[in-house]
Amino acid sequence: MVRALATAGAHVILNGRDDAALAAFEAGLKDEGLSVERAAFDVTDIDAIRRFFGGLKRLDILVNNAVAMQVKSFAALGPADFAATYASAVTTAFESARAALPALKAAVAASGDASVINIASMYGQVSPDASLYDDPAGQSPFHYGPAKAALLQLTRHLAAELGREKIRVNALVPGPFPAKVEPAFAARLAGRTMLNRLGKADEIAGPLLFLAAPASTFVTGASLNVDGGWTAW
Repeated sequence: MVRALATAGAHVILNGRDDAALAAFEAGLKDEGLSVERAAFDVTDIDAIRRFFGGLKRLDILVNNAVAMQVKSFAALGPADFAATYASAVTTAFESARAALPALKAAVAASGDASVINIASMYGQVSPDASLYDDPAGQSPFHYGPAKAALLQLTRHLAAELGREKIRVNALVPGPFPAKVEPAFAARLAGRTMLNRLGKADEIAGPLLFLAAPASTFVTGASLNVDGGWTAW
C-alpha cells in the first residue's frame, strides 16, 4: 500500500513502533526514488497521536491500518485481548481522524478533497470457517472480527460527521492475502473465493488508490471489498 501511494506521486509518512525496522523500510523506498519519511510511535499512545497530527499542516490521505492481536483459542481469550484489539483497530482510527482534522481540512481548502481510508477485513462481515484450519484454534480469533466490524461502523459514522467538511471516509475490506502459508491450506482458502485463488499483494494497490484519488470524490461511507468474491457467495 505504501509503495502504491508513493509510486502514484504521494509523499508518504510511514508509521510503526519499531524505529529501526521503519528506518530500513524507509531507506529501501528512498533507494527506489520514492518520497517517504518515517514517524515512529505507537498509535495506541493517544498523546503521541495528538502530538504527531497536531504538527502537520496538511494531510490529503489518512490510512488507518493498525491492529494488535494475539491468536488465541476460544477458551484462552480474555477481556484484555478484546480491549487491546479494539483499542488498536477502532479507538486509534477514531483518534487519528479527529487529531488529523485540521490537516485534512487544510487539504480540502487546497485541493477540494481529503480521504480517510480504514483497513478492515472480510472477517468484519463474515465469520471464519474453522474447518479450513488443521487446528481450529488457529482460525481468525474472536476478538479480531468484531473489532473490524466496529471499524466498518466507525467508517460510516465518521463519513457522516466529516462529510460536511468535504472529507471522505471509506473502508477497504481485504479478503485472503496470506503472506506465507503451507500449500494445502492455501488451496483450501483459494477454494472459498469465486476466482479460486488467493489475493496477490499488488492487487490491494488499485482499490486503495481509487479511494485515495479524485476518481472517488463522490464515494464516502462505503466499504470496498477486495476478496475475490469470498463474501458474495
